[in-house]
Amino acid sequence: MRGTRSTDMRCNKVVLERRRFGGEPVMTTKDTSVLRIQIQYDQMKRFAIAVLFLACCTTLAVGADVAASELPKPNIVVFLADDMGWGDSSTYGHPTIKCPNLDKLASQGVKFTQFYSACAVCSPSRSAILTGRTPYRNGVWRHLSGLHEAHLRRTEITYPKLLKTIGYETCHVGKWHLNSRQHFANPDFPQPGDHGYDYWMATHNNASPSHKNPDNFYRNGEPVGELNGYSAPLVAAEASRWLTKLRDKSKPFALSVWVHEPHSPIATDPEFAEIYDDHDNSKYMGNITQLDHALGQVMQTLDDEGVSDNTLLIFTSDNGPVANFGGTTGGLRGGKRSDHEGGIRVPGVVRWPGKIKPGTTSDVPVIGTDVFATVLDITGIPLPADRTIDGVSMVPAFSGKPVHRPVPLFWRTHVSPPGDRVALRVGDWKLVGDETLTKFQLYDIQKDWKEQNDLAAKMPEKTDQLKRQLFEVWKSIESEGPDQWWKSERQKPARGGKINY
Repeated sequence: MRGTRSTDMRCNKVVLERRRFGGEPVMTTKDTSVLRIQIQYDQMKRFAIAVLFLACCTTLAVGADVAASELPKPNIVVFLADDMGWGDSSTYGHPTIKCPNLDKLASQGVKFTQFYSACAVCSPSRSAILTGRTPYRNGVWRHLSGLHEAHLRRTEITYPKLLKTIGYETCHVGKWHLNSRQHFANPDFPQPGDHGYDYWMATHNNASPSHKNPDNFYRNGEPVGELNGYSAPLVAAEASRWLTKLRDKSKPFALSVWVHEPHSPIATDPEFAEIYDDHDNSKYMGNITQLDHALGQVMQTLDDEGVSDNTLLIFTSDNGPVANFGGTTGGLRGGKRSDHEGGIRVPGVVRWPGKIKPGTTSDVPVIGTDVFATVLDITGIPLPADRTIDGVSMVPAFSGKPVHRPVPLFWRTHVSPPGDRVALRVGDWKLVGDETLTKFQLYDIQKDWKEQNDLAAKMPEKTDQLKRQLFEVWKSIESEGPDQWWKSERQKPARGGKINY
């Protein structure tokens, strides 16, 4: 009896335990042999279910890892116009200039209303796109048109160089302008190939003698000779040739298409100029449509190659426009060379199918310097830890969300008017300083985007706060950049100024 009672108690305890965890016993008989059989059966069934569940979880996890590893890396295309103003297109409200391809791109992605170039002139802004570092920090602090010692140094890390480490193939076509004249196509100095491009066809600076039949292109270090046609379509045709015939199609790619239009000397295909025959500005307007046509060539090739859906395509300009040639800022103050909005706020449209909602607008301020960090973010490459990276990933801004910016937006343009040599933006506030960093203007730029109401005298505390931030940023830049390049500058100050950098 003692043994039977003990067995019954153990079995009843099991039954109670099953009830406590939500299970209902199949039987309550005191026949211990039957109860033991039922319990053993239930335990075996539970064990089998648990094993099957774990096996399914493991299969799903392994499948997810495999799927993630097999997802193709996004392709990267950066299409850069030269001296195109914020108001120089139908996309940004120009009543006459036709840009059907930029309009289409905006309908397929996001249009930024506050996209900035990193400088109000070309070479510096280009250097910032590639390195993620503000121009004085990376050394390309001025435009590199003459016989200057400045150039994009080998020690700078570019995003094409980093992309190559994870299997990307890379190409640059169009304007380069990151060497001084004596450095370009000179193997003693870094060329596009030394900054991460497997293939390149470029000019040192502007198309020469003009956009028509340019004769100053080099392909992988060798002169190309005269080309028949107009610059932007020729550059786009070379990009298309590389995409269709030259690249390794098993690899993801990064492509830079940096056209010369509408920088002077301007030459426009009659096909595009004739659209604006009734306008005095027909040459310039047609030149914008000419570069838009080149954008369309690249977009069509991406479609034909079946890669559009997995390609991040960024369109922007290197700086603001030149009014004397016909460019327009869309009402912004200043123009090329100025650190007021007209010199640095530029068109910016981004398409990334499946990641960016088509036809949207983002009011989040971003800058060309952010291209570097954005590319690294979406390809899984860590930011370099041995140097200051001024840019941040634009990905949140693609959907209108703010970005976290440890280093404020900062500009310094060596050929600016003396009164707007530097600028800093933090949130909605923009500080503009003169060449001596002693006189400052303050604007609530979100409301006063035309910079008509200087609040510096009315808001001295806010002005002083931003001045402190500006001096901190500039001190950091001076400590890292090759300041001997600008502090030994021999070029005389321009526009009645006292300082030449």
